Amino acid sequence: MKGRVVLLDEVNGARAAALLVDGRLEDLLIDPPEDHPPGPGAIYRGVVDRPMKGQGGVTVTLGEGKKGFLRQAKGLAPGERLLVQVSTYAEPDKAQPVTQRLLFKSRYAILTPDALGINVSRSIRDDHERDRLLEIAHDTMAHRDGGLILRSAAEGASEEAVASDINQMTELTLIVFEDQSDDPELLLDAPDAHELAWRDWATPAPDDVRNRRGSFDDLGVYEAIQALQGPNVPLGGGAHALIEPTRALIAVDVNTGRDTSPAAGLKANLSLARDLPRQLRLRGLGGQITLDLAPMPKKDRRAFETALRRAFKADDVDTTLAGWTPLGHYELQRKRARLPLSQVLK
Repeated sequence: MKGRVVLLDEVNGARAAALLVDGRLEDLLIDPPEDHPPGPGAIYRGVVDRPMKGQGGVTVTLGEGKKGFLRQAKGLAPGERLLVQVSTYAEPDKAQPVTQRLLFKSRYAILTPDALGINVSRSIRDDHERDRLLEIAHDTMAHRDGGLILRSAAEGASEEAVASDINQMTELTLIVFEDQSDDPELLLDAPDAHELAWRDWATPAPDDVRNRRGSFDDLGVYEAIQALQGPNVPLGGGAHALIEPTRALIAVDVNTGRDTSPAAGLKANLSLARDLPRQLRLRGLGGQITLDLAPMPKKDRRAFETALRRAFKADDVDTTLAGWTPLGHYELQRKRARLPLSQVLK
């Protein structure tokens, strides 16, 4: 099947969305289990608990027995009320990372209450289109506080659609900020899988959207999910990689298989570099990632680094390419933007 196809379905009773590009699974979203704390984007009214000495932050009571961890919390006193937003999923047995810099994100716009100014995504390069969008934004945001970023999906969207999107986010912002209660409480839940698909898979526009049960089965998504539950990643030519999460890090081991030619190591490593962002996305993996690459001459490292940078440039999850270790491994640090697939499918 050619083109971009968005499927909205369910997995084990939980909402799920899949993005296929030319028949290949490119992205996958599945709602966390019902008993799991809300994910990134959720907003709480919290209460400052106590400072964490040596960690440069404080714990925050979020209500219902949940705890958050807020970095850079100078000037905050125990018992103080504040609004916080979940920034990433927590590591096992640790408090939920939260931030005071709230973002209200929708399909066309991101409202930034604490950062003034109206801006347009850099990916929109046409000057006339940028001017058109800025005019819509200024008109819609007139006499309103806060800042605004127009996303790449706004390019070519109608004035009515962009203005409506901004207005909805503004109303949501007012509801959250006008809340005057004191007790810790969840004020805004994280978006579910279908909302995220609508919000974040709008660019490029999908060629087809199928919103019905059974679409995953029809187009082989269940089969792909089954494969993702194992560590093996075929790299072509008999090479493969093994992606294995541990408590401390994500270990990725690259093997050339039966190919013992001098170029086999570079070929396998380049194949891994091109597919690594997709594999991490689909598996919901983040944190520290260590690559144990196939043997290759040091002179080929630059080609590998170039391929890796190019691959992650197109990925929307913050990833830091840390570089080579003395033992010849390559390390990355990736935001825990998603829950690991192994936990979602429990």
